[in-house]
Amino acid sequence: MTKTSSSPEAILLVGGKGTRLRPLTMNTPKPMVPAAGVPFLTHQLARARAAGVEHIVLATSYLAEVFEPYFGDGSALGLHLEYVTEEEPLGTGGAIRNVASRLHSGPDDPVLIFNGDILTGLDIEALVHTHRTANADVSLHLTRVEDPRAFGLVPTDATGRVTAFLEKPQTPEEIVTDQINAGAYVFNRSVIDSIPADRPVSVERETFPGLLAAGAHLQGMVDSTYWLDLGTPQAFVRGSADLVLGRAPSPAVPGRCGDRLVLDTADVAPDAKLTGGTVVGAGARVEPGARVDGSTVLDGAVVEAGAQIRDSLVGAGARIGARTVLDGAVIGDRAHVGADNELRAGARIWCEARIPAGTIRFSSDQ
Repeated sequence: MTKTSSSPEAILLVGGKGTRLRPLTMNTPKPMVPAAGVPFLTHQLARARAAGVEHIVLATSYLAEVFEPYFGDGSALGLHLEYVTEEEPLGTGGAIRNVASRLHSGPDDPVLIFNGDILTGLDIEALVHTHRTANADVSLHLTRVEDPRAFGLVPTDATGRVTAFLEKPQTPEEIVTDQINAGAYVFNRSVIDSIPADRPVSVERETFPGLLAAGAHLQGMVDSTYWLDLGTPQAFVRGSADLVLGRAPSPAVPGRCGDRLVLDTADVAPDAKLTGGTVVGAGARVEPGARVDGSTVLDGAVVEAGAQIRDSLVGAGARIGARTVLDGAVIGDRAHVGADNELRAGARIWCEARIPAGTIRFSSDQ
């Protein structure tokens, strides 16, 4: 597939960090856990294609073997996909350098780079346009957050040019901006080729500060549309719900946006109530009187009569007993939570575990 100057190619970094769902989802990498009915990675690939990208190299590490059998050559999505697997962990910069030989770009051509753990409404074409018009070496998507203490800060001058990369602030005086690195970039191909090969490299701690010190032009584009780091199971459930609700845009959602997404062959009782972007997977069953809000019920799971589920993930083939309450819980594949239990505040139930009826209660006696 021939790349044109108006359609840059891209690198997608997947399967590295963010595997905290692993023990609860049959050891499947998080980008393959269904979000709004399809593997999360599908949303990123579809958004890139909608922005004109045609060639994407997946830089994979953790359980990389699951991606190629599912996505193949990418033709079903209108893409040309290639895969490069790290033999040893290389960090963000090392992973980018590791796939350089698969790129078709010339030295001055832009290459998009995405982090596989980020759900965003970023205007991809605007980021590429900003990079080109600023004549930058690297351009970064920046977003603003209310509390930047958990993030590295990226201050910019009046023209948007990056002036520094600051570690996580420890005191109020160190919070000089609310702008953070949002995990999407445009690199000139020549910058990718300058990253050291065959060793771990962090773009955040080594590549970007080194470029800045050498006088390179790093441009920031603040886009404060939807942005969510899917680093925890709760964030993943939230992201799936936001895709269904239409808060996070994606052309890959298999249906119209709304309060619920019920996939084919799912069985939902007429008086069951599904709200808040809930997803019910193929072959799953939600029985009479159940209430499911802002949650993901994966394929083949059963939610029995009168159960109440909120902001939770119910794994494939799991069963939630009658009148059981889940709030912010993650239930592993094929686990069975018996009737009249109450799991709250980040409870995690391992795959295939069995919780007898009336065993756990989290509510107060007040």
